[in-house]
Amino acid sequence: MEFFIIVVTLAAILLILSAIRAKVQKEAQQQAQKPATPIPVSVNYHLTRKCNYECGFCFHTAKTSYILPLEEAKKGLVLLKQAGMRKLNFAGGEPMLYPKFVGELAQYCKTELQLESVSIVTNGSLVKPKWLEKFGCYIDIMAVSCDSFDEATNVRIGRGKGAHLATFTQLRALCQAHGVRFKVNTVVNRYNVDEDMRAPLAALAPFRWKCFQVLLVHGENDSADTLRHAARFVVSDAEFQRFCSRHAACPGFVPESNRLMKDSYLILDEYMRFLDAGSEPSRSILEVGVEEALGSVYWDESSFVQRGGIYDWTKAPSGEHGDSGQLEW
Repeated sequence: MEFFIIVVTLAAILLILSAIRAKVQKEAQQQAQKPATPIPVSVNYHLTRKCNYECGFCFHTAKTSYILPLEEAKKGLVLLKQAGMRKLNFAGGEPMLYPKFVGELAQYCKTELQLESVSIVTNGSLVKPKWLEKFGCYIDIMAVSCDSFDEATNVRIGRGKGAHLATFTQLRALCQAHGVRFKVNTVVNRYNVDEDMRAPLAALAPFRWKCFQVLLVHGENDSADTLRHAARFVVSDAEFQRFCSRHAACPGFVPESNRLMKDSYLILDEYMRFLDAGSEPSRSILEVGVEEALGSVYWDESSFVQRGGIYDWTKAPSGEHGDSGQLEW
């Protein structure tokens, strides 16, 4: 009788061990199949939606006037650095509406977080020489928007009131003087798609010229009910390709079609929420952390790589210039 009890007990133990083993194997298999959490290598921090320009195709419009307190923003940047961020890009709206905020965060990113790259996307109208004297050493790249080398076209688009090109060229010289790499951003749209920009771009000699196909974003610029209605600016894929073919030989030329742009940018809004085109944003990384926030949105990492999202984004050491030699204006 005792022998029978022992056999039954051993059999029960073996069954339990077998069930535990099967459960462990299943969990391991599920974990192996689970997609790895993306690493936020390059993040675009749209710190404000406010802007002093009125570009008709803008896809990040002034729905709020909120901006994080400086110390809260620093906490968020620490979280991003810990999650693997190597490059931070300040954008808006117009980030230079808050020059002290941007300057102090840029300094923090380079001195405390030791980021490889800090960049700013700006319309250029509010970047002052004294600001660059103080904070230029913490900026790797200044990406300045210019959609046309005809001032009347810029005015028609909403990019300034007629002085944009003068400010733009002055800022190019200032960036060169302070060792900041100068990049040009152009939105290819209905009013500039036939323009030939080869000669002025050759004179400017930016290290990178990024050309975006104008993009409609649901809830931002896609209807009469949004702050911007960009339908009149839209160009076809074929029209965009013709523009790209015309300028393909320009040094540093980087074209981005709607297909490549869509979902390939990690965009953090003014609340430090990741945006998801056409869907609700994530919760703030300050509330739930980077991994959970990033896991709730779609980021097309393959398109990020395909569009050249990782490149030579650190400026030359102090005393050297990453751009070409003296320009002729």
